[in-house]
Amino acid sequence: MDEDAVDFVMAAWREDGVWRLDMLPKRAGDSLNALIDSLEAQAADSGALGLVCIGEEFFVLARMQGAQCRLLLSDVGAASDWPLAVQVVERLGLPRPDDAELDEITPAGDLTIVSDWGMSGAELAILCEDIDLYPDEVLGSVAARLGFGDQFDAALDELAAV
Repeated sequence: MDEDAVDFVMAAWREDGVWRLDMLPKRAGDSLNALIDSLEAQAADSGALGLVCIGEEFFVLARMQGAQCRLLLSDVGAASDWPLAVQVVERLGLPRPDDAELDEITPAGDLTIVSDWGMSGAELAILCEDIDLYPDEVLGSVAARLGFGDQFDAALDELAAV
């Protein structure tokens, strides 16, 4: 995938009850394997959460807890155009979207990916399906709800300044 299509890749985790957030290289969003490898490097008891925003079109949440990888794709329709989305859909064991699925936003994967951190699957589904929000705005809402919104905003401000 073209690295320019990757808007940003972040890793968030809790360490001693405090949220930590790191910007990851954009190449970590090139493929699902690259993302998983990057998240495995973050040692955290409750797992590391990867936040990937692609082409201002969709996002992927990936949570590594030990060897287990939980995934959420914000819109299954992205698998018609984007290699990372195709890889997520394949990893989830889902069929590629058909034309009917391209007309509406349909999240795929584990909507409860962060429920133990305080955000329900229903809340996440509502955000994913909101056609008025860009993927970075949804991820900002997730970050705020989980408690690392200020760090998320600062990271995006820093990215914009580069």
